[in-house]
Amino acid sequence: MNILFFGRGLISTQYAWSFEQVGHTVEFYVRKGRKETFGSRIALEMWDARKGKKFIKESWNVKLHEEILPHYDLIIVSVNTEQLPGAAQFLSTAAGNTPVLIFNNIWQDLKSSIAPLSMNNVVFGFPGAGGGIADNRLRGGFMKMIFLEKPRAGTEPINDRVKELFESAHFKISWIKDMQSWLWNHFAMNAAMETEVLKRGSFSALMNHKASFANVGLNMREMIPVLKARGARTDTITLLLTKIPPAILGILFNKVIFAKGSLPRLFMEYNNSKAGFAVLEVVREAKKLGIPLPRLTMALENTEQV
Repeated sequence: MNILFFGRGLISTQYAWSFEQVGHTVEFYVRKGRKETFGSRIALEMWDARKGKKFIKESWNVKLHEEILPHYDLIIVSVNTEQLPGAAQFLSTAAGNTPVLIFNNIWQDLKSSIAPLSMNNVVFGFPGAGGGIADNRLRGGFMKMIFLEKPRAGTEPINDRVKELFESAHFKISWIKDMQSWLWNHFAMNAAMETEVLKRGSFSALMNHKASFANVGLNMREMIPVLKARGARTDTITLLLTKIPPAILGILFNKVIFAKGSLPRLFMEYNNSKAGFAVLEVVREAKKLGIPLPRLTMALENTEQV
């Protein structure tokens, strides 16, 4: 397939590399001026967990374009959540009839999050990857699993195309029946984690504080009324985060999920992004609904983001 990634970000770069390895053509759309800034190569230092745990270190040649041509089989969008409305607006005219995979965290309802793109030309998914990029050097990696919504009426051909692409690169797909609720739950989980990152100063600093992991569950409990008010179904991970006693949850995160040397921990340690957007979005929604979120609000106030 001929695949265009919207932006040369962390997620886009890692999956593009994996697709190229099995014979697909991958290119990137970047904003005007970025092609010269980025250059034609990027240093990769990432873990590939599709078959065991393999470390990739290479200087990878990438093809960047500052315009979108009409010859792609699929466009994949994975951008910062706050950038998605602008990307959707641009693609509504630039993408033509090319199908689009929105591979993104989303807090709005799905239809409005991609307006004016047509829902009939879009499918939603979520990556199993992490890390960070700095000075044209990517440190991170990806797991075997990716998440993809089950076909809606009319999107079956696009889902089949996306399925064929990822399975050709040896990824396993977890099919999500209610993608809207799944993404809302995941966004809330990010907000719960970012609340603690705001207190500690960085994602990597969080890894050394068991007490902060215990607080993640308390932060999730605080957001349950917001999720319910929006009509979201509480998923299994959210239930676990809210039902497990905080002290035990702290140990579980520290010793198991983010155990030293584990890929999830490495991805967090490599994450150099600025935390707080997910927290701010959830707090704004809670205010509209009249639901107090004292833990999240205090974290934002201490960083002067509200």
